[in-house]
Amino acid sequence: MRLSDVRIRDPYVIEPEPGRFVLFGTTDANVWGGPATGFDCYTSSDLESWEGPIAAFRPPEGFWSTSQFWAPEVHAHAGRFFMFATFLDSTTRVRGVAVLVADAATGPFLPWSDGPVTPVGVPCLDGTFFVDDDSPWLIYSRGAEGTAAGEPAIADGEMYALRLSEDLTAAVGEPELLFRASAAPWARPMRLPGGGEPPAELRLATDPLFTDGPFLTRTPSETLLMLWSSFGEEGYAMGVARSESGGIRGPWTQTPEPLWSRNGGHGMILHTSDGSDYLVFHAPNDSPHERAVLVPVSTDGDAYRV
Repeated sequence: MRLSDVRIRDPYVIEPEPGRFVLFGTTDANVWGGPATGFDCYTSSDLESWEGPIAAFRPPEGFWSTSQFWAPEVHAHAGRFFMFATFLDSTTRVRGVAVLVADAATGPFLPWSDGPVTPVGVPCLDGTFFVDDDSPWLIYSRGAEGTAAGEPAIADGEMYALRLSEDLTAAVGEPELLFRASAAPWARPMRLPGGGEPPAELRLATDPLFTDGPFLTRTPSETLLMLWSSFGEEGYAMGVARSESGGIRGPWTQTPEPLWSRNGGHGMILHTSDGSDYLVFHAPNDSPHERAVLVPVSTDGDAYRV
């Protein structure tokens, strides 16, 4: 198969061994509702031809979520493979980020954390993993929705960092706010193509500024950058934030213009063993037409250029 044959959102590619790539993403046919099936993955030796789908995760009986399985990321850590993914809590009806584990890159993945590691009852999504000063962190978005306790939806999306326990099963301490969507000059209120309304299942604030899809990487000059997505003048878009301290806590400054502006987003940087770098994201943002896109990128000082 080619990437154009695979409907997928929130793509994430790893290279668990030289020349072998695994693609993960949101793969359920009913992205916004349910019931959910799980996560599939695909494998490739050249980033062009892909084999699959392979069932990477299927929820065990009694799993705490049955709907909205989103944005799986897989990271090799401590000799195993850990998946960080978003699920809708069947009890609170609020999304949270949980951790799963497997011994092989393609799974099968099993629940590792006891439910979400993000605050229960607070809408959280799109967790990404990063180790800073030998400490494991989860960076995630605070959705523009109301909480399970009845607090109103927020109209200015937020990005948080949450320290994790060494075994990645739970949070340590309280989440730390990194920035809000309004900090980016390019961010605009959420608009869908054709002027449509967001799915009712999302329960969003009116005309929210959105944050989602964080991904952290260091440039060759050791600058810490965060890719993240919101909406811009041309639809779904990806911007870049830079940590002025070089650490997770920032402070974070935003680039004036998005890295990708044309109705595509939720991206990551793939550094391959042969020295190539790719921006990986989904485009367009219109269901069911989403596809994974790989675009070569280069470094220009402490930034990436498409």
